[in-house]
Amino acid sequence: MDRLCYLSDFFEAIGTDARISITHIGIYAALLQYRVQNDFANPIQAFSHEILTIAKLSSAITYHKCVRELSEYGYIRYEPSFNKNKGSKIYFVERSD
Repeated sequence: MDRLCYLSDFFEAIGTDARISITHIGIYAALLQYRVQNDFANPIQAFSHEILTIAKLSSAITYHKCVRELSEYGYIRYEPSFNKNKGSKIYFVERSD
């Protein structure tokens, strides 16, 4: 699948979702970039500081809030690890063609 399809699908899905803010979009884009850097792994296993760097965010609180919301809204599935030595798992929702 074309790499841009994942981002295009996300933008199509959020088109009418008033709950999604620019911060959600930035974090999703950063998660997708992290996924690209990891050979399109699904799930990715990442630490918040890795995604914060890519997204150019400085607030871990904002990051966790937005990732939880993206998961609640069905755009990703987030499984926090609660282990400082193991990154959280983030699953991307795959479209079926």
